[in-house]
Amino acid sequence: MSLRRSSLCPPGYRIGTQGVSTLPPGAVSHAGRTHVHEGPEIFVIVSGAGVAHIDGTASGFAAGDVLIVEAGEEHHLEAVTEVVTAWMHLEPA
Repeated sequence: MSLRRSSLCPPGYRIGTQGVSTLPPGAVSHAGRTHVHEGPEIFVIVSGAGVAHIDGTASGFAAGDVLIVEAGEEHHLEAVTEVVTAWMHLEPA
């Protein structure tokens, strides 16, 4: 078996900050405040289920989904069950 590397970054970007976060059931990330970034953000939903609120539109997500939030989009995640995400902020390369 060989390992093939692939970049998650679109052309012209690189990964800036990154991490893993856990939200308990019923929690909302960045609750009560506006949350935006100058570059895109990618979330990989490792486990759990919830609702992504992006620029006023709500969409359900579950383990295995990949969410891409474009630069300037206001966003937060709402956990229905415990949610674990791996996230990456992208910045110009």
